[in-house]
Amino acid sequence: MRFKLSLPRIQPLRSEHLTSIAALFFVFACNGVFWQHLYAVQQPSHFAGWLFMVIGALFLWLTLNLLLTLLALPYVLKPVLSFLLIITPIVVYFMVQFGVMINVDMLRNAAQTNSSETLDLLTPKLALYWLVLGGLPLYFLWRTPLVFRPFQREALIKIGIVFASAILLGCISVGFYKEFASVFRNHRELRFLITPMNYIQATSSYLKQNVKLKAVPVAAIGLDAQRNTVPHARPTLTVIVVGETARAANFSLNGYAKDTNPRLKQTAGLINLPQMRSCGTDTAVSVPCMFSMFEHSNYSADQAKSHQGLLDVVQRAGFDVLWRDNQSGCKGACDRIPNENTRAFAEAKLYQDGECLDEALLQGLQEKIDTIQRDTVIVLHMMGSHGPAYYKRYPAAFAKFQPTCDTAQLDQCTQTQITNSYDNSLLYTDFVLSNLIDLLRKNSDKVDTAMTYLSDHGESLGERGLYLHGAPYLLAPDEQTHIPAMLWLSPEYAQQAQINLACLQQRAGQNYSHDNLFHSTLGLLNIKTALYQQELDWYAPCRNK
Repeated sequence: MRFKLSLPRIQPLRSEHLTSIAALFFVFACNGVFWQHLYAVQQPSHFAGWLFMVIGALFLWLTLNLLLTLLALPYVLKPVLSFLLIITPIVVYFMVQFGVMINVDMLRNAAQTNSSETLDLLTPKLALYWLVLGGLPLYFLWRTPLVFRPFQREALIKIGIVFASAILLGCISVGFYKEFASVFRNHRELRFLITPMNYIQATSSYLKQNVKLKAVPVAAIGLDAQRNTVPHARPTLTVIVVGETARAANFSLNGYAKDTNPRLKQTAGLINLPQMRSCGTDTAVSVPCMFSMFEHSNYSADQAKSHQGLLDVVQRAGFDVLWRDNQSGCKGACDRIPNENTRAFAEAKLYQDGECLDEALLQGLQEKIDTIQRDTVIVLHMMGSHGPAYYKRYPAAFAKFQPTCDTAQLDQCTQTQITNSYDNSLLYTDFVLSNLIDLLRKNSDKVDTAMTYLSDHGESLGERGLYLHGAPYLLAPDEQTHIPAMLWLSPEYAQQAQINLACLQQRAGQNYSHDNLFHSTLGLLNIKTALYQQELDWYAPCRNK
């Protein structure tokens, strides 16, 4: 006897019924983070507070249902809903798991993430989220027959739904404008938590920016740049190290209880800058920003993409410039200068789980120093402490702080384990930077050497329920914007640049930011240009006259 498996027949639906159900699903099943935040903000303990929550839910449902109704056409509605059901569970997972907020900067950072970083984020829990919030709804969506009326009647009903929805939305807006305006003006983060509107709006802004920038030529800057003719017997080597995801709070140089900087604190001549701020909370914003002539207050991705940056000016002034990358690229900062990736030359022993350890940035550096003929600037872009797979950022020998979190699924680890793994990555950064300084010092008989280190942004490790980085800057916690930074100049370099190191050490506690890098580098390299602003040069007060 043969048995035939027959699935239960699903009743056909009218398009307005499907849009209503879909809107309800998105508002309640996919917006848990939003409702938690709104509840925490409102703390409804009386009728008016609960009424606001109910009216808020009705407003979101009406808005989403109205938008879906406009798209409720044959051969259109199901593909649109399918797209939302494919993307939304992924967005919800990252919002729940890491407390991220979705805006255009977060989307830009995600779009520029390399494959190895992406693989770190693919976990069984993400698959489970997608199955429950995406896979199963998709199955029922395509199993459900959709019935449309004759065109004229269908159009009239849709017009009626749109008209009625618009009237209700208008009434809610007028009746509750004061309450809505107050809550969303004082808690701007809420608009980055409403799914799927948050990623739809972010995607629209990102695509508009990209289309606009493709048609905009890159404007040359610093056409008047030239080296000040200060005589020096030997060429100089200036190394700028761009750290990744390091936060100042966990550097023992800044007072952190755990000794994450054992080697750097023993490094003679090191100048720690404890009050450094980033201009962004993710790599895609911070890296181009720190090399841009624009200050954070008036910086935008459009300006960075449409203008050359610091390294272009340095190269134009006659320096040899090189960018060495162990990350996901320079985000436009090195587009017009020589650059290389560690994957092209790293030894096999420095590969770990398919990624290069930051020591690879130092490989071949001695050979480059041996061939220096004129003043040179080299930028080293680290993998640093990029999460959530902190355990991949350091060799086993640096797992000093125990127990560790040896998975990218941070919810499977305790707060102590997560912090220990992160601190171990900083311990390894300490090792790499101290080795770099030793290498520069060793070559002081050939070239005059200097190093500048600053992280691109910080990291949240669970404070206030936030993990990783990328929070909108105005709402970002201190952990994501307060970054470590340090300077080291050989005595010979300081002498030829006329820098008083004792003065620099005394001023180390001043407030600095990424805004200072552009002008401080021009000042350090003695490059004359109208772009230079002395008040933003951290070396200027300590330059011997």
